[in-house]
Amino acid sequence: MAVIEQQPQPGDIGLVRIRGTVGRLIRLGQWLNGDGYADYEHAFIVVGPDADGRQQLVEAQPGGARLGLLTEYDDRHVLYVTPTSLAQEQRARIAQAALERLGTPYSFLDYLALAAHRFRLPVPGLRQYIKARRSLICSQLVDQCYQNAGVQLFTDGRWPGYVTPGALYDLLGSASSRQNGRD
Repeated sequence: MAVIEQQPQPGDIGLVRIRGTVGRLIRLGQWLNGDGYADYEHAFIVVGPDADGRQQLVEAQPGGARLGLLTEYDDRHVLYVTPTSLAQEQRARIAQAALERLGTPYSFLDYLALAAHRFRLPVPGLRQYIKARRSLICSQLVDQCYQNAGVQLFTDGRWPGYVTPGALYDLLGSASSRQNGRD
């Protein structure tokens, strides 16, 4: 179900571990959310090379979605995954959808929505509030960009607000025994 690329291509999803307290908190939150205790707490989309040929990524960060370089993760293992059926034109649409999301706000309330959803807590208006703010955490950004490009990652009908890095790994990364990333 997943293709792990040796050389990341536009549209590929990168999964990486976040160090420190924030990473441990996200990992715990994913476990509480039912996504297991996976080694990946952050997700981003590869969008292609810059003018100097360096591979770029779009990722959600607390300051908003940003454009960065893959080399920022050279000191960590990155698992690159994509659906096996992804065509070049779809890759280009996914990368473009990611670039269109630059500056999208990040909201820690989205973690509350994930927890409330997992524990089936009735929190009136929370989902609508989060949708209205148009904020996204990293995994939500990835899923939303795929949807905007016409590619449905999850077939269970979940709202992108309920996608975690662990869910992306469970869907795409754990299906493959090859892990060709950077160590």
